[in-house]
Amino acid sequence: MRRRAWLTLGAVLIGGGGVVTYATASPSDPGAPGQERRPVEVYGLALKGTAAGERKLPRTETEQFSLVGVSWTGALKPLEGTAQVRTRGLESGEWGAWRSLELNAAPPEEVEAGMRGASQPLWVGPSDGVEARVVHEDGTTAALPKGLEVNLVDPGVVTEAETRVDAPEPAAFAMDESPSPSPSPEPTAPPSTVPQPPVTSRADWGADESKSPDPSEYNAEVKAVFVHHTDGANDYDCAESPAIVRGIYAYHTEVNGWNDVGYNFLVDKCGTVFEGRKGGIDRPVLGAHTYGFNRESAGVAVLGAHGTGAASSAALASVARVTAWKLGQYGADPAGTVKLTAGATQTNYFGTAFTAGEEYTFKRVSGHRDGFNTECPGNALYAQLPTVRTWAAGPVDGLRIVSLTDATAKGSTYYTKGTPVVRWSATTPAALIKRYDVLVDGRSVAGTSGAGYAKRITLTPGSHTVSVRATHQSGAVSTTDALTVVAETTAPVFTAAPTLGLRAGTVNTGSAPVTLRWKATDDQALRQVRLLTPSTATFSAAAYLSNRTAKPGIASTWSMRAYDYAGNHRDTAATYTPVILRESAAVRTGTWSTRSSTSYLGGKSYSSASKGASLSWTFTGRSAAWVVSRASSSGQAYVYVDGVKAATVDLRSAATSYRQAIWTKTWTANARHTVKIVVVGTSGRPTVTTDGLVYIR
Repeated sequence: MRRRAWLTLGAVLIGGGGVVTYATASPSDPGAPGQERRPVEVYGLALKGTAAGERKLPRTETEQFSLVGVSWTGALKPLEGTAQVRTRGLESGEWGAWRSLELNAAPPEEVEAGMRGASQPLWVGPSDGVEARVVHEDGTTAALPKGLEVNLVDPGVVTEAETRVDAPEPAAFAMDESPSPSPSPEPTAPPSTVPQPPVTSRADWGADESKSPDPSEYNAEVKAVFVHHTDGANDYDCAESPAIVRGIYAYHTEVNGWNDVGYNFLVDKCGTVFEGRKGGIDRPVLGAHTYGFNRESAGVAVLGAHGTGAASSAALASVARVTAWKLGQYGADPAGTVKLTAGATQTNYFGTAFTAGEEYTFKRVSGHRDGFNTECPGNALYAQLPTVRTWAAGPVDGLRIVSLTDATAKGSTYYTKGTPVVRWSATTPAALIKRYDVLVDGRSVAGTSGAGYAKRITLTPGSHTVSVRATHQSGAVSTTDALTVVAETTAPVFTAAPTLGLRAGTVNTGSAPVTLRWKATDDQALRQVRLLTPSTATFSAAAYLSNRTAKPGIASTWSMRAYDYAGNHRDTAATYTPVILRESAAVRTGTWSTRSSTSYLGGKSYSSASKGASLSWTFTGRSAAWVVSRASSSGQAYVYVDGVKAATVDLRSAATSYRQAIWTKTWTANARHTVKIVVVGTSGRPTVTTDGLVYIR
């Protein structure tokens, strides 16, 4: 392999510990507007210790860095134990908590001289101090690997977006004379069954291509995709993502000693996809991500640690898009399985043993831990892989109609005037959806892109089925359950206009107890009836009366509106006036005495204990109520209507009460009537006390 010998070298560490110098890019000229440009740099600090099972680095002040890891001599030698680091924030000047590094990172399948074993790199953000400790596993007596170092990466500021000026040219480098292996033939890029997602190129995230001068190698195809996480904090700003990717790239090339970044793609929490290993994103580039299975797969890494924290929906959507696109180039179903040939003898995280050269069944979308003994991609992200498979493969998941605006449901049937708005939702991200169609009676009448979520449709009168069909980018189709929707424009009908009648209750000079009655129907489904004046109320479709009060002496219009479930409505109204006829307005026979009290209607009443004494009122109206006082000593009275005895009323009551409408009668229309009361002269309690008569005209 042609290895690079850098012309510009340098590493500055202030504090204890040995200094290991790595190649760095040439510093760029200062003075650019915005953030000053700064090259990518990699530093190394040796860990020391006298005990066989422990190595340490005391608190050490350093040049600026943002990514840290631990490495050792021997790419295939495991570090059986723990490695922890803590760093000092550049801005805060404070030391953070100890953080563990993920040690079981996958080695390359073809180890070359100079390659090192290494932990996963940990993104810590801008820092200028580090402390580290490595301890062998409890119960382990074997010595720790030789050459243990803490490795620091400053991703620099190199892209145009970061500096607001043109990015600096890559640093010069010289080639040694060792021959280069013959590159694998560069394959063609087969078209995919699904669209390619947007990908940030290596140039756009600031890859220094001089770090990977070796030609790309290619697989025959991509049979599976392994999902990874990169470790590190999840609270990074997405504006930092290019720097994180540069840091990982520098770590893989300068610390691990690989010829490029290991992953084919990297995805941040905002869903941005970054080109990883060079060679063409549309080609089956051989990566270094899943030991033993790189030859038939691609690797996608999500930035951050996802042992307990789930990956964002945006990140999952982008992983699904990349996965679907890459597998779609080879006609593979992301939800399916495939046999992969092991390239190494080993066991995975679950204890499954692999033998080099043998075939094993994998899900087309698998986690790193499925192929290698590592916790990667973390428990939380691993649990999300079924979602990735579903989103990538289709059909659209979780599709449902959310609402039908300008329509109202009665039971399972919706009613509308004819132009409802259909709203829907799906759990599959819009970027993976080709289109939506609104179906009426099974036929598409409106369509939107995958980002759509609502559409107004027009229905002809009658009953219809309405559903929404989603077409996944793979072509797989899913359809919601159909809704029954009735379009109609016929308004309800009042078969009986509102009528007002007096009812039993307490009468005052300002209010009389009345009953409002009506009847409404609809050709489809009556929803409700509303009282609009003189007060407001809403009644169910089954209601036909309401007890209310009316003000005597005032002509009040009782207006009502009937609604059907489609929103059609019809109004009706009638005007009524309650009238109080005082006892003094009656024609009297027999002996009656006047009583005065604020409890009586108008402050006065007539009282008689004489058998046969009578009072009669003549009026023109449609309803009448006799108003009396009641007590334990009250007697009985006969009520005559238009000369015919209508009732015998007993006024006796355990509790004394006044102004009581105790007898009422309502007719179908206005007419002239005479109501007469006659004292019965009940034995022991002959007295009848009357406040008058109320009628409605």
